Amino acid sequence: MIDIGVNLTNSRFDKDLNTVLSNACEYGVKHILVTGTNVNESEKALALCQQHQKLLSCTAGVHPHDADHVADDYLARLQSLASHSAVKAIGECGLDFNRNFSTPVNQKRVFTEQVQLAQQLQLPLFLHQRDAFDDWLSILSPYISSVPFMISHCFTGTSQQLRLCLEAGMYIGITGWVCDERRGQALRDIIHQIPLDKLMIETDAPYLTPRTIRPKPKSSRNEPKYLKYVVEEIAKLTDYSEPEIIQHTSENANRVFGLRCTS
Repeated sequence: MIDIGVNLTNSRFDKDLNTVLSNACEYGVKHILVTGTNVNESEKALALCQQHQKLLSCTAGVHPHDADHVADDYLARLQSLASHSAVKAIGECGLDFNRNFSTPVNQKRVFTEQVQLAQQLQLPLFLHQRDAFDDWLSILSPYISSVPFMISHCFTGTSQQLRLCLEAGMYIGITGWVCDERRGQALRDIIHQIPLDKLMIETDAPYLTPRTIRPKPKSSRNEPKYLKYVVEEIAKLTDYSEPEIIQHTSENANRVFGLRCTS
């Protein structure tokens, strides 16, 4: 299995990161992409990749929550980070009008600049969207044919939004949200509409711990070792078997991020 989105620079992993990584490997995770959420976190993500070169790759980008706080040279710093072979995509970038921790104007500007950077560098886009779908897709649309790949990270949208993402050729990242029948029922209802050749799996750890874990873990912290519960739930909700899901999501991740990992 390949976990395409883990926030390993989060402070909740500070004390036992090596154990978290060894547990992930023990549970069948072959590779992990560390998510960059701002320039400083992206630099930390790259540093982790350099310490664990076989297991980790990363993204470099600015999350919409941080759009108000970018420095004047943030794009140059992202471009410098992207020159390293461990950096496989620009992001996590996008729009989040649910919380508006940054103004919509700044979110749109910083997002557009990162989309243009991905086009310039010919790197995939690792995308975030919440309560901003129309504006998000409007910004992306002119670049769909010129950015190598786009990944809708942690997809939680509607059937119509899923259709539009798939029509745009996007890959769809599914997290433990699909394991939550309370918040995630809408996603559970449409998961079967995602073809295997566009499906990816991720934990988004330390967030979105699958509710289906048994016995229930003592800690609320999600970890890459729990990725298998995402696979199990997708299999229950579709006609896909667990081996099929693992095989195809691994092939998709290898292709999109330029990895060389077996499933």
